[in-house]
Amino acid sequence: MSPDLPEFYFRIRDNGAAVFRVDTENRQRRIDMDEIALVNVKNGNIKPHGDHKLTQDEIRVIGQWVAQRQATLAARDVDDILRAADHMNLTTQWVQSKATDAQLEEITDLLLLAMHDLRSVLVRKKAERLMKGEAAE
Repeated sequence: MSPDLPEFYFRIRDNGAAVFRVDTENRQRRIDMDEIALVNVKNGNIKPHGDHKLTQDEIRVIGQWVAQRQATLAARDVDDILRAADHMNLTTQWVQSKATDAQLEEITDLLLLAMHDLRSVLVRKKAERLMKGEAAE
């Protein structure tokens, strides 16, 4: 195990993380992790754990982690959408080349409604962006 462990460990959980201070400076030479806070990534709330009083340094480190985590999650969202576009292309190829009539009967209405809904939202959002662009000029 590396002697240069980080000072803090963030255990990912729904909407955030539990924050632990990592301690290797003890007589047993083992790793102790003391929970010091819970953090919500969506709203940035930091709640001290138990009676622990967070220091300014701890708050700063946690804040940096939250910003980095939010950026990671945002990048994953975009990557998921790009993968969805790839999957739509693969679905189109499947429909064209391999799908049976029974399979098409099962999926056609679902896909048409989902694509109609997506197209409606995309067109509305594009129109909103265009209108904002014209208003800015």
